[in-house]
Amino acid sequence: MPGRTFPAEDKALKEVLAFTEEQLEAAGCPMKKIMPITVAIEEMFVNIAHYAYPDSTGTVRYSIESGDHCVTFRLADSGVPFDPLARPDPDVTLSSKERKIGGLGIYMMKQTMDDVSYEYSNGENVLTMKKNI
Repeated sequence: MPGRTFPAEDKALKEVLAFTEEQLEAAGCPMKKIMPITVAIEEMFVNIAHYAYPDSTGTVRYSIESGDHCVTFRLADSGVPFDPLARPDPDVTLSSKERKIGGLGIYMMKQTMDDVSYEYSNGENVLTMKKNI
């Protein structure tokens, strides 16, 4: 399973997305699926970079595994425990002015991926996302 560790900082996003695209292309993912996947990964990585380590800096372990027409993405950090799946979906029927701020990136990720799970294990947040390609 190809994996890398990145600093949980916005400046690492370009490398995270390049790694994602490289692995998706190697897995034979169609180009039309790569863009929404990278947007979902970007949203989740940026959430970790902004919120996981409020009083310090940390890292994100990121792995990608492909097989059987499915790609599995796993983001793990040892920051503040946070289950993004426990957050209620925003009411997307409301206008942007009526809607509360936050949660749209998590909602978009859940809409993009075919399966998403979260666990807090051994002091780590582990978000696993799967996409059929």
